[in-house]
Amino acid sequence: MNREDFNMLNNVIYLDNSATTLKPKLLSKAISDYYNNYSANAHRGDYDISLKVDSMYEKTRHLVREFINAKSTKEIVFTSGTTDAINKITNGFFKHYLKENDEVLITKSEHASNILPWFELSDTINIKVNYIPLDNDLKLTLENVKKVVTDKTKVISIAHITNVVGDIRPIKEIIEYAHKKDIIVLIDGAQSVGHMNIDVKDLDIDFMAFSAHKMCGPTGVGVLYGKEKLLENLHPTTVGGGMNSSFSSENIRIYNDLPHRLEAGTPNIAGVIGFGKIIEYLNNIGMNNINNYEIELRKYLTEKLKQIPEITIYNENSDSGIVTINYKDVFAQDLAIYLNKYNICVRAGNHCAKILKEELGIKNTCRISLYFYNNKEDIDALIKALENPNLKNEII
Repeated sequence: MNREDFNMLNNVIYLDNSATTLKPKLLSKAISDYYNNYSANAHRGDYDISLKVDSMYEKTRHLVREFINAKSTKEIVFTSGTTDAINKITNGFFKHYLKENDEVLITKSEHASNILPWFELSDTINIKVNYIPLDNDLKLTLENVKKVVTDKTKVISIAHITNVVGDIRPIKEIIEYAHKKDIIVLIDGAQSVGHMNIDVKDLDIDFMAFSAHKMCGPTGVGVLYGKEKLLENLHPTTVGGGMNSSFSSENIRIYNDLPHRLEAGTPNIAGVIGFGKIIEYLNNIGMNNINNYEIELRKYLTEKLKQIPEITIYNENSDSGIVTINYKDVFAQDLAIYLNKYNICVRAGNHCAKILKEELGIKNTCRISLYFYNNKEDIDALIKALENPNLKNEII
């Protein structure tokens, strides 16, 4: 699907889309256009090219709002990525909202970016970080959420789709239950927003973070979504130019309205403008088309992998385009290096989910992650390499 838009597909079989996605040619064109033809700052000037920057930058904000069906552009804050967004939420909102001994629930299959900020906050204000158990398929269920919620639980912070297990969480049901208990829910959308339709109003999401680079966009651009009533109480974690309307030598300062008071300094203007073009690109393909195609590819991949006796699939029953495997008696990184000989790119290691090993029972795996520009021929090439009877000898 749309393979002609990606130059890199001429050289590699790219199956590491959970780490970052490839970029279509239109992205570099949009970024070059900014740098070559109207490279002024945003929200600073009163001349034509600066006003054009303002228009293009804010156009992306409107596109993001529509893409996730937020109520207002005030709820869309640009960040450097998912990690930055989650840190802004934890330090700008929850640091002031939570009290000593309040509880935050996460899972052991979360990405580091949705674990370490909570550990840091625990050290700072003495909150408790506890874990929702996973089921036998390493999935998160509403039933297991209900088992561990207590009167002290104030936050549930979970990925919509995890980056190793690849399970799609029932977040609508979890959020509905959480809100009945006055629990705020933070969603890590890094692995979901670029792969399926997301409607934050229908899901009733409180906070969500995601990255442009995981959905064909540029690196260094992300989005912090929050309900306006919550963002109004999110303290800026970075202050300086662009986020204030005035200040005086007497320490009197007036900060801008949302979302600009949360976007201090010169942003990644070229990246944000390029991200807008990517959202238009994904809309033209259709998010339902992307999701359905990934499901089809995943089914094809898992059926082929199951025919190789040496392969263990750790998340066969997940529904996303993430398939995590190992090859018998072969270290995960060695397998990835072997596949690289055939220009096949997969991820090996713990995938920034370093405590998942406590649930999975193994530290390192190989992760195959699909996107809409992959095809069955890519999978066939992978399977051929894995079926090679001399595989272990080539690794040695």
